[in-house]
Amino acid sequence: MTKKSFHTKILSGRELAGFIKERQARQVAALNEHTKLVILRDSDNPVILKYVSLKQRYGADIGIEVEDRLINTDELTSVIDELNKDTSVTAMIVQLPILEPARTDDIVNHIAPIKDVDNLSGQAPYTPATAEAIDWLLAGYDIKLAGKHIGVVGQGRLVGAPLTKLWSNAGHDITIFARGDDLTNLQKCDIIVSATGVPHLITADLVKNGAIIVDAGTASDHGVIKGDVDDAVRNRSDLIAITPTIGGVGPLTVSVLFDHVIAAASA
Repeated sequence: MTKKSFHTKILSGRELAGFIKERQARQVAALNEHTKLVILRDSDNPVILKYVSLKQRYGADIGIEVEDRLINTDELTSVIDELNKDTSVTAMIVQLPILEPARTDDIVNHIAPIKDVDNLSGQAPYTPATAEAIDWLLAGYDIKLAGKHIGVVGQGRLVGAPLTKLWSNAGHDITIFARGDDLTNLQKCDIIVSATGVPHLITADLVKNGAIIVDAGTASDHGVIKGDVDDAVRNRSDLIAITPTIGGVGPLTVSVLFDHVIAAASA
C-alpha cells in the first residue's frame, strides 16, 4: 500500500499567543485594580529559570506585575500562607519541580484555590495551564480530536494527568502510557502527546505515517533545553503536524496561565 504524502504543519503556539496577548492587554487595562502574580521557587534549575523569565516578560507586555521569589523549601508553606492573606497578590504558583518532590502535595495544598492559577492543588477552578494550552493549540489549528486514537505519554500532575482527564471527560479515545511502559502501541495512535521530560523518548519507529505530534516534555540535557521527541521524528516528511523544537506548547502555556490570573483578578 502506498503511504499518503503530507506537507507537515508546524504547530506554533507562539503565533496563537500573539493574538491572545492583545486581547489580554485590553482586559488588564479594563481592570480596576493592580494585578500581581507571585512565582515561588526553591532552586535555580535552568528549566525553571527559563519559564520564570517567560512569565515575567509576558506579564510586562500585558500589564501584570510578576514577582519572582527564591524561597527555602522549608519556608514555602509559611510564605504561601502570608500571600493568601495579602490582598495585593492576585495569584501565585509554585514553580515545579521543587527540591523535595515528596513534599509537593503538602506545599501546594496551602495555596488558596482562587489564587492557585495553575491548579496545582486540584481544588482550583482552573485546568492546569499546559494541559489547557495543548487543547487550545490543536483547536487553534483546527485539528479535530473526535474519532482519533490519542496516546498520552506521561501522567504527571502538570500535563499528562490533567490532559487525560480533560479529553476523557470530552469523550475522546485516550490510551495512557506511563513512564516505563512499552511504547510500541504508539504506532496505532493518530495523535501523540508526550510530557515526560525524557529527551529522545519518542523515536521515529514509534510514530506512524500521518500522525500528529505534540511535544510537551521539557528537560535540561547538558545545559540544552530539550523535549521528548527525537530529532529523527522531526526530520520525517510524512506527518500531518508537529510542534517545533521551541515555541510550540510553551508560549500558549504562559497565555493560559495569564488568562487564569485575569480571571482571579476579576473574581
